[in-house]
Amino acid sequence: MVAATSEEMVTLSTTQVIIHPLVLLSVTDHAARVAKGGSKRVVGVLLGQDLGSTLNVANSFAVPFDEEEVSSTGTGTGTGTGSQKLPSWFLDHNFVESMGEMFKKVSAKEKLIGWYHTGPKLRSTDLEINEVFKRYCPRPVMVIVDVSADRGVVKGSVTDAYFAIEEIKDDGTATQNTFMHVPSSIEAEESEEIGVEHLLRDIKDLSTGTLSTRVTGRLNSLRALQARLGEISEYLEGVLRGKLPVNHQIIYNLQDIFNLLPNVDLTPSSSSSSSSSPSSQLGAVDRSQPLTVVTNDQLLVVYLSSLIRAVIALHGLVNNKLENQNSANSIEPLDHEHPNPTTTTAANPSPDSNPAGPDKKKPSSGSR
Repeated sequence: MVAATSEEMVTLSTTQVIIHPLVLLSVTDHAARVAKGGSKRVVGVLLGQDLGSTLNVANSFAVPFDEEEVSSTGTGTGTGTGSQKLPSWFLDHNFVESMGEMFKKVSAKEKLIGWYHTGPKLRSTDLEINEVFKRYCPRPVMVIVDVSADRGVVKGSVTDAYFAIEEIKDDGTATQNTFMHVPSSIEAEESEEIGVEHLLRDIKDLSTGTLSTRVTGRLNSLRALQARLGEISEYLEGVLRGKLPVNHQIIYNLQDIFNLLPNVDLTPSSSSSSSSSPSSQLGAVDRSQPLTVVTNDQLLVVYLSSLIRAVIALHGLVNNKLENQNSANSIEPLDHEHPNPTTTTAANPSPDSNPAGPDKKKPSSGSR
């Protein structure tokens, strides 16, 4: 447990937890294998690097875990009997130690920095479980991953990171053990993004057809886009009303996004402006012409890429044909310089091959 005053809590709250996609895939697979169709949560270990102000969670592994609520009956004083349910849990710490040693041999830079569970919210036993992981690292981070399939439109992050602290009150009151939420983000390297994209592309639902899968993918993408636009709108409204501070980095990122949008304020062309009803066509021209320009620019790049690919393929075909001709021309002179040895032997037999040669004496046919 980290003892923290108000100032230390402010410093600790700035710690950034970076979670890689490989961890999310491992947690989702763990939940699908163990707790599929049930409400039980799964628990595992997080591996990575603790860089002080940043925790880089790069890997994870599952841990055998089980919990249940046990009814405890007690006798009161003059009030009869009463019962309450106490949570009971089991965590295989021997498995944690053995797996930690094996991961240390594979990658020494990945150390145990915390643990995860699939909540999806905080539980009363989380502080007790966190004390177990304090045996392996001084300040373990707890990450709650929401793997529920009925989330619908994802609003915000699917991960929540916490540190267990012993809050010291400035007024001298008793300390309190609690969890403090810290910001977390999902980041990946370029190689990870490519691998995850190919993995998700290969995941297919055999019960649905190709058209249904494509429509579902487009629909989910539009819902996610709508959710992100809603978050941007809420943030900008909060900044305008003074409820949120101005973050210049976010403003710069939004400006970069808007710079990629087509310019819908283009003036109409001369042909459309000279039409009979320019007021009715003004909006159509202002909306369609910029989109057409952007589409044509993108198709031009695709067309040029196709031409270059075709020219390169044709160039390789011509080079291959020339190499085959040169190889054939270099083989023909060798056939004329070295005739067939079988034909030469038959035409000019050697003297040694004749059994009745001049140096060979014939045996006498009669006696003396």
